[in-house]
Amino acid sequence: MGQQPTFLAEGFPPGVKDFDFQSWIPSLRGSEWGLAFTKITFMVWLAVAVIIVYFLVSYRNPKVVPTKKQWLAESIYGFVRNGVARDVIGHHEGLRFAPYLATLFCFITMTNAFAIIPFFQISPNAHIAFPAVLGVVSYVLFIAVGIRKHGFVKYFKANLFVPGIPWPIYFLVTPIELISTFIMRPVTLAVRLFANMFAGHLMLLVFTLGGVAMLNSTNIFVQGLSVTSFLMAIVMTFFELMVIVLQAYVFTMLTASYVQGALADEH
Repeated sequence: MGQQPTFLAEGFPPGVKDFDFQSWIPSLRGSEWGLAFTKITFMVWLAVAVIIVYFLVSYRNPKVVPTKKQWLAESIYGFVRNGVARDVIGHHEGLRFAPYLATLFCFITMTNAFAIIPFFQISPNAHIAFPAVLGVVSYVLFIAVGIRKHGFVKYFKANLFVPGIPWPIYFLVTPIELISTFIMRPVTLAVRLFANMFAGHLMLLVFTLGGVAMLNSTNIFVQGLSVTSFLMAIVMTFFELMVIVLQAYVFTMLTASYVQGALADEH
């Protein structure tokens, strides 16, 4: 197999080791807490801290003419409030959910951004557990909103038994509605986010590790090709930057869409 390249021996660039989520605290390894404090755990808490601190600092002393920090914070919240909450849920009802949707958008964007930040180089959302939790939270939200608005029986009846069709068709339609509305929604929310971030991480690994492997080759021609691999890694990093924001927007938009459906009068 040959000697391991120096870059890989030193732990850089990213590799399969990124999926070995060992506890950073040796005393917790194998304890009743399991792998309690890992790199992924640290990134999630760091993202929460950054978001809280940034918005607190930005609004600590608000100005009529906003500072750059205040302008950015207001722009982010205004984008979600106006472009998602109001446009999708409605002008009146949407304002109630704007804080949650803005928080969701910021959190997913921040955790996704770790995928291209040096020394982190993986998003917590490339681990299925975190998108799954976010999907469940949004799922519980729109179910609770629907039940509160229409009542338990009326809400589920309206979603499972579509009015205006012959009753024998319910044997076909009701299971489809049950699966699509109450089973697949949280699954698709989680899997879409997870799959995109996991695939993006793998693409960066392929080109980065491929470049390192070619650079350590004894063939001069192969070493020259490593430049192409590194350039592709840079290109994919910029592409990943678009995916980071897009996936946060899609997740937030779909959550707002589900809430809007739960509030719809036809229910």
